[in-house]
Amino acid sequence: MAATTHAASLSFLLSHPHPTSPNPNPNPNLPLRRAPHRVRCATDAAATRHRRAADENIREEAARHRAPNHNFSAWYAPFPPAPNGDPDERYSLDEIVYRSSSGGLLDVRHDMDALARFPGSYWRDLFDSRVGRTTWPFGSGVWSKKEFVLPEIDPDHIVSLFEGNSNLFWAERLGRDHLAGMNDLWVKHCGISHTGSFKDLGMTVLVSQVNRLRRAPLSRPIAGVGCASTGDTSAALSAYCAAAGIPAIVFLPANRISLEQLIQPIANGATVLSLDTDFDGCMRLIREVTAELPIYLANSLNSLRLEGQKTAAIEILQQFDWEVPDWVIVPGGNLGNIYAFYKGFEMCRVLGLVDRVPRLVCAQAANANPLYRYYKSGWTEFTPQVAEPTFASAIQIGDPVSVDRAVVALKATDGIVEEATEEELMNAMSLADRTGMFACPHTGVALAALFKLRDQRIIGPNDRTVVVSTAHGLKFSQSKIDYHDSKIEDMACKYANPPVSVKADFGAVMDVLKKRLKEEILSINI
Repeated sequence: MAATTHAASLSFLLSHPHPTSPNPNPNPNLPLRRAPHRVRCATDAAATRHRRAADENIREEAARHRAPNHNFSAWYAPFPPAPNGDPDERYSLDEIVYRSSSGGLLDVRHDMDALARFPGSYWRDLFDSRVGRTTWPFGSGVWSKKEFVLPEIDPDHIVSLFEGNSNLFWAERLGRDHLAGMNDLWVKHCGISHTGSFKDLGMTVLVSQVNRLRRAPLSRPIAGVGCASTGDTSAALSAYCAAAGIPAIVFLPANRISLEQLIQPIANGATVLSLDTDFDGCMRLIREVTAELPIYLANSLNSLRLEGQKTAAIEILQQFDWEVPDWVIVPGGNLGNIYAFYKGFEMCRVLGLVDRVPRLVCAQAANANPLYRYYKSGWTEFTPQVAEPTFASAIQIGDPVSVDRAVVALKATDGIVEEATEEELMNAMSLADRTGMFACPHTGVALAALFKLRDQRIIGPNDRTVVVSTAHGLKFSQSKIDYHDSKIEDMACKYANPPVSVKADFGAVMDVLKKRLKEEILSINI
């Protein structure tokens, strides 16, 4: 289905009439002329701003320079709007609510009329002006887009570790040598963040809102924040709760996440429960517990997290100088992330920052592929499954909460769902590593999908393509060790590169190096 067919769908979801008086420049200190790449010298900066007092921190400094409130707002509303439901059903973000009155999902919607009072050029300039700064809270890649995230939250309530602003890596050699000459292939390294995964982007928003709810005057009785996790969510939640001084409770499936992921919430002081079940079982339990105890639910059922995750899409646009890529490939497990990327791109389109959205690809592991099966059925029948073990453990989910969100995103962008077997994903990850990356298995799923779509000539050699890397490879070192030791059952491990045991002898070392470098040495001699 063409992207333009559903262009109005998110416009409706994101907008609601909200009369406000026009203001052509909500930040009079910001020039409307766009100059994102201007580098100011030290004397130039000193001429316009003095260093803050020694006894003043960056929160206090920001409070002195705070811009006036411009009536931007956001709220919860049913997702999707129920055909026979209450069209006016909405909830304040200060309410603790996870489901609509009909039991469906909720979505955060923004007052698009208020935001649209300012042209897309204004928002581009504003966001660009904040990149790389330490001004609180705009040093964060998420909170530099605060007006598009939680416009009404007081910056004093924000819990940020200056997440985001992650590298957009030009995968030059992988595209040139292994993907038939792709010259515009990029990898968005969301794993280069505080806890090593893109989950930080959503967790800063959720924990900030919990911090707001616990503080006066709201003073909501929230004893802690809890989540079920396949690893990365627990790490992000634990770190942000630790920074805010809020208790974190984590439900993990026993023996199903990496040791590196397990140690993160332990080190950050969370209460970690290792349960003899899979992620879906952990999810059922955490929902039962949060219904009985004053523990705030942090899973992607809670749509606040998607508001932070969508900023990765806006960041990609910034990094391309507001040019839209042709394709964005995202690994999919619980499926909130594919919708978050769509929401970020579509919000920018609606508000005039860009004129279109990219086509989205959701990549799933074949051992946990309910969305892929749904897609192959022509969206006629969704069947949850018991997910089989996969090296891409963070997406080992058979009954994803956000399946309906994912379908909206894919239909609206003429999107595709592709799958990758265990051997395909591990080979793709390892081949990428050989070209300078250090990818996680989930990135391997997305890369394997890219290889398939190139082979099918769906993605062209000149298409600007972004693969989203959701976590750092260091979190999954054991899977890499097993691969390079060729210890994975029924897997050829095509790109295994084990260390070579050599005697501490000059002749023995020379023999090995000559053998390994034979082709290079011959080419030099020629």
